[in-house]
Amino acid sequence: MKITDSVFRSFRVARTFRQNSQKVNCVDFSPDGEHAISSSDDDCIVLYDIREGKPKGTLYSKKYGVDLIRYTHGDTQTVVYSSNKLDDTIRYLSLTDNQYIRYFPGHTARVIALSMSPVDDTFISGSLDKTIRIWDLRAPNCQGLTNPLGKPVCSFDPDGLIFAAGVESQAIKLYDLRAFDKGPFASFETKFNRACDLTGVKFSNDGKQILISTNGGIIRVLNAFNGSVLHTFSGYNNSKGISLEACFTPDSQFVMIGSEDGRVHVWSTESGMKVAVLDGKHSGPINTLQFNPRYMTFASACTNMTFWLPCIDDS
Repeated sequence: MKITDSVFRSFRVARTFRQNSQKVNCVDFSPDGEHAISSSDDDCIVLYDIREGKPKGTLYSKKYGVDLIRYTHGDTQTVVYSSNKLDDTIRYLSLTDNQYIRYFPGHTARVIALSMSPVDDTFISGSLDKTIRIWDLRAPNCQGLTNPLGKPVCSFDPDGLIFAAGVESQAIKLYDLRAFDKGPFASFETKFNRACDLTGVKFSNDGKQILISTNGGIIRVLNAFNGSVLHTFSGYNNSKGISLEACFTPDSQFVMIGSEDGRVHVWSTESGMKVAVLDGKHSGPINTLQFNPRYMTFASACTNMTFWLPCIDDS
């Protein structure tokens, strides 16, 4: 099924799960789309089976806390995540036996971005210590470090060759992974008409667009090659300056974000028009949401985790 405006407007809540006592801070789908995992401020890691549509287990990280959880490249049984309690070390966890495989120490302040390479065992992290570090799952030592002159959020492009860094509210900088030590090869100034910080940066799957999230009730889509502004989207509630996650759909045709009032807003990246506002009956702000990379479903979360499906009338 192709995602269209009408398909998006037909999405309805399929299942809502109340596994957590505090906000879900991150959700990620496995690359094959068969599994999802969430991290929460209550130190819980919840595993979901997408085909069966239900939770299949809970793990705990009570000592360190858990945030920014990510499946590793091509593996549904291991994850990496950052800490939000004890220290700023990144942890590599086996889901099958709940054992740590490796620790990645180095950051000296909270990690605010974590991105897995889509092609190999490399991943990158951005921190409030104003560095971006490059890692390899097979080695505990940092493989490289760059100082983008500000607090950076960062993400890989779909080929795993380039990463983007959003630096405070100033600029988007592009780095060649093989020559990151030479500094960015491109820098696009970001100017917003309201005071806000960049809270996320993501490439579309076709590599042609960059999505910038902020905490100021505004998101923006840039041309990934020249940095020109393609769209600026607003009109969703975020009066408290919360870090709300935005994402592309897998076909790069739509952008979606949750809001403070628990609704999901969707825009077309082609027309720039808002195509849907979906009410998931969330009890609080939608902190995180992701579209499944393989199946026609997406997840949104406040304290509750909600999975959505389209309701297409074939009659």
